Amino acid sequence: MSRPPEPPVFAAPWEAQTFALVVSLHDAGLFTWGEWAQALGRHGDRIADYALWLETIEALIAERGLTSPTALEARRAAFARAAAATPHGQPILLENDPEA
Repeated sequence: MSRPPEPPVFAAPWEAQTFALVVSLHDAGLFTWGEWAQALGRHGDRIADYALWLETIEALIAERGLTSPTALEARRAAFARAAAATPHGQPILLENDPEA
């Protein structure tokens, strides 16, 4: 008797990339797992989904001086422009940003 297939761990590629980024930055010594848990906990009762993971890692790298909130916002805006300029079904590349 075969078992039903396991559901995917990640709902979308960006979730896997966010997970990998957090693990990589931990492995590079940017934070301990205790610090990570504390940073996630700052959001109260909000469910710790990958959108929260992304917000948390952005906040941590800004707090640690690796980037600034202004640089993060500029990157978000560039990605949004690139997404709007990318044909459906194609990968979104920052090179597609018309303002780049």
